[in-house]
Amino acid sequence: MPDNTQPIINIDKVCKRFGDFNALKDVSLRISSGERIVVCGPSGSGKSTLIRCINGLERHDSGKILVDGIALDHSASSLSAVRSRVGMVFQQFNLFPHLTVIENLMLGPLKSRKLSREAARQLALNYLERVRIPEQADKYPRQLSGGQQQRVAIARSLCMEPGIMLFDEPTSALDPEMINEVLEVMAELAATGMTMICVTHEMGFARRVADTMVFMDHGEVVETASPEHFFTSPSSERCRDFLNKILQH
Repeated sequence: MPDNTQPIINIDKVCKRFGDFNALKDVSLRISSGERIVVCGPSGSGKSTLIRCINGLERHDSGKILVDGIALDHSASSLSAVRSRVGMVFQQFNLFPHLTVIENLMLGPLKSRKLSREAARQLALNYLERVRIPEQADKYPRQLSGGQQQRVAIARSLCMEPGIMLFDEPTSALDPEMINEVLEVMAELAATGMTMICVTHEMGFARRVADTMVFMDHGEVVETASPEHFFTSPSSERCRDFLNKILQH
């Protein structure tokens, strides 16, 4: 596991409420540059809320979040600075249906990064090659399988050249036969040394890729451990129950 004194993401006693519901309760995590974190836990445990807070899609109510030294205070400047460093891939692909694959990928570099059309096109082609679907560049999203669309969504995030990637259950909307093709792309990305936080129930992927497992339940971080320790001798009863249920499927 990377061991940097200054974490690239520092989450300190973060709380988030939705009305009377405490989605996050005093959550603290330190994530090093290049570290690969897998966050798991039962439905409603706060996993997705946590990573949505990291890039400002949800406003945390209290506590502190620092991303690459930037305090996320929900000012326009802090949101812009954080989002320029953090890419995110969702359960749904969120591709523009009226644009071709390559046009979807070029949009961010053209609008936000102010690249020339030629530079944006070359960048898009490079990342389509990275996710192994360069031949789909001129198709529309509706002409692709779900797995291919999710790989386009990953390539679109990579076109912004972020230092950190967040994945919010990226395979949960896919048919079973398409899950592995997306996980393979994510594993290859992890091997490049990019900082990654992935919310997933794909425990085989977690064993193979994660430096650190984080188990959440009822809005709390219950356990943080290496994959070896997490899967063979989890410390908490809640974590053992969760693993018993999920590994039986």
